[in-house]
Amino acid sequence: MVVFAAEHIYRLLLQTHGKQGWWPADSVFEVVIGSVLTQNTAWKNVEKAILQLKKVCPLDAHYILKLGHDALADAIRPSGYFNIKAKRLRNICEWWIDWCSQDNSSKNTDEIRKSLLKVNGIGPETADDILLYALGRPVFVIDTYTRRIFERLGLVEADWNYETLRQWFETSLATATADSDRVQLFNEYHALIVKHAKDICQKKQPLCEQCCLQVGCSYAHRSRSCHLN
Repeated sequence: MVVFAAEHIYRLLLQTHGKQGWWPADSVFEVVIGSVLTQNTAWKNVEKAILQLKKVCPLDAHYILKLGHDALADAIRPSGYFNIKAKRLRNICEWWIDWCSQDNSSKNTDEIRKSLLKVNGIGPETADDILLYALGRPVFVIDTYTRRIFERLGLVEADWNYETLRQWFETSLATATADSDRVQLFNEYHALIVKHAKDICQKKQPLCEQCCLQVGCSYAHRSRSCHLN
């Protein structure tokens, strides 16, 4: 069985699916809002929630904070868990206002990440979504799609925590040294992982025969062996 390097996997996914052009948003702040709303739901539901929110008020942190809890929760209802997410949106809006009031040019990525993780309701994945897609910082986002694909490939272990996985990716992709290059690479790579997981490497019925990674995939080889036996 072929063993793929992380960069080769990226090239195969890019060749197969093409550029994804993430993150779909009209502004940096909309990316921040979307990062919270996409927790535990499909992106199509996030789009509906953002559209409804835009009908209620301008997509601006100050305006959102002026909304009552019920009005905000009702506006983002399509995203699910709307009462919880309304509270989280208010929290991130307060963080965003504070962020925009400061000169952040000298802050390093770890410092910003720590401040995001202090916001109630913001975990590592959401923080890294904001860092990468909104603030243009070179961090690799880890989600369930990433775990699924790379565990099936046999390149990462199931018991690795978020930080171990993130550091593995960032180290494995170390040939891109400039921050701008790493941001672009991490952005496109994560988007391609999501695309591949949804279309091909599905949770219950992966389409292994259609997968561009099958020759280097432990899961595909095991499945093929089972069918042959």
